[in-house]
Amino acid sequence: MTSATMQTPLVSTDWLAANLGKPGVKIVDGSWYLPAMNRDGKAEYLAGHIPGAVYFDIDEIADHSTDLPHTLPSDADFAAKVGALGLSNEDQIVVYDGGGIFSAPRVRWMLKNYGAKNVALLDGGLPKWKAENRPLEPGAANPAPALFKAQLDTSAVAPMVEVDAALKAKSAQVADARSKARFDGAMPEPRAGLPSGHMPGAISLPMTDLVADGRLKPVEELKKAIAASGVDPARPLITTCGSGVSATIINLAFEASGYPQPKLFDGSWTEWASKGMPVAKG
Repeated sequence: MTSATMQTPLVSTDWLAANLGKPGVKIVDGSWYLPAMNRDGKAEYLAGHIPGAVYFDIDEIADHSTDLPHTLPSDADFAAKVGALGLSNEDQIVVYDGGGIFSAPRVRWMLKNYGAKNVALLDGGLPKWKAENRPLEPGAANPAPALFKAQLDTSAVAPMVEVDAALKAKSAQVADARSKARFDGAMPEPRAGLPSGHMPGAISLPMTDLVADGRLKPVEELKKAIAASGVDPARPLITTCGSGVSATIINLAFEASGYPQPKLFDGSWTEWASKGMPVAKG
């Protein structure tokens, strides 16, 4: 993976196939699904994954002291668990998921913001790899442990108090990657007990406007979708979704478009709605 290749957040299946097993090239399966999808990322990984891939479980590599789902863990916990996966800061890491582009951007975002220097996404993910009849292997990986030095870039994260203040002062935009129906309050949330709707003043930018057939849309289409949503890439932006996963697709789209990187509201709608914050509909 040359330095030129790493200027883009995506690498091709051709590149990965040609570099399987090379020293310093590590592959990560970051598959995760919403409950309503009726899919089990770990079980699917064990049934068949890209050769050499380790499984990054966002529910396990998370802060277990909170009732919020898969929020960011401590530096020490991240370092221990990612090191146990055989990943170091210097490795050239390629992340994929079973949906094409869904949860892998969250895993890549985490790795980058805790200190990994070279992390890309597999363009088209596992669906494209399978469609090309490329090799798979079953079972768990047993990587040799590595040293990962983790220090979260806290400037990449917006806590709820900052999101609330930004919305009230209009000092930053907040873009929501959930479906328009959930944003409007017309469709129930997938997590029981949470109202649907949105943060007053937030902007709807559904991930489905940025992804097609499991792949990130071309840059010009990304820019059009961002502009059509009303988001101004020249102004500060915070991304959000249901639980901090699909929001990172907006971050990815901004990166691919050459726009400044937004902050991420890690707790997202689950934290906002469960803490009794104001809810807007329509």
